Amino acid sequence: MNIRALRWCGILLVVLPLLVSCDAAPDAPQTSAGVATAQKKTYQDLVVGFSQIGAESEWRTANTRSIQETAQRLGVELKFADAQQQQENQIKAIRSFIAQRVDVIGVSPVLETGWDTVFAEAKKAGIPLILVDRGASVPDDLFSAFIGSDFVQEGQRACAEMARLLNGQGNIIELEGTVGSTPQIDRRAGFEQCLKDYPGMHVTVRQSGDFIRARGKEVMKTILREYGRQFNALFAQNDDMALGAIEALEEEGLKPGVDIKIVSIDAERAAFEAMIAGKLNVTIECSPLLGPQFFETALKLANGEPIEKWVKSNESIFRQDNATLELPKRQY
Repeated sequence: MNIRALRWCGILLVVLPLLVSCDAAPDAPQTSAGVATAQKKTYQDLVVGFSQIGAESEWRTANTRSIQETAQRLGVELKFADAQQQQENQIKAIRSFIAQRVDVIGVSPVLETGWDTVFAEAKKAGIPLILVDRGASVPDDLFSAFIGSDFVQEGQRACAEMARLLNGQGNIIELEGTVGSTPQIDRRAGFEQCLKDYPGMHVTVRQSGDFIRARGKEVMKTILREYGRQFNALFAQNDDMALGAIEALEEEGLKPGVDIKIVSIDAERAAFEAMIAGKLNVTIECSPLLGPQFFETALKLANGEPIEKWVKSNESIFRQDNATLELPKRQY
């Protein structure tokens, strides 16, 4: 190769990289390390699918309202599906959300079991999944977070309040929620754990009222027909069933709150009204107002930010002596 050819080669080696660097604009902004920086989503960019159980109680209605109103206030695009108490409807909704490529999926599982397959589908699609209010019996890697209450603690608190009302001695009827649901399982477990400390207290009858007021009344009527008045206390796993049971007790000539001590869970406005009337003794708070925490967690997940696996609610215990003061503050 002659000198002229070598000179041309040298010129080309210098010029070509410059031409490439001038003509090729970067596809995305670069960090100092040379890695593309993804733009973070805002609430207005967020698309969320939410599968709700249904509307079995005032608590659930308040929970739905909290989700929908918070989405509207923040500008989140919410795809909402009411399952009408059917697990298969929730599974269909989750698969629809996956097909629509939402950013995050939220679900309040009607039952604890039967979710592995559809949750795995969401994981495979790369869509974070948040459990709201109720848990699911699945491996931890199939959901990103749980937002809600400590149901075991609620059961323990209910038992402790019952022990205070009964001086540690009494026969108790327990009205349970939907059998197989997380609150039903955990509230029973918490109540039973606490009962071990009070050998004079016993659950003599345990039946499900499905968290529904009308069912609570119906079941209590059946219990009164079959067992008479062989009990002096009622633990209802939610306020709605307690309110239905109160109606049944009154129709039988009993004085709820006096003849039969009653402890329930949720802390709905109607429960405070019943306490003021002397018909309900205690309600353990289980807040349905989870919308703000849900969407805050969803946005963090969409942006790849760290979150807590369990986002717990802050909740209290309310008795007859503070019901009048607290009623005006209730949002549900």
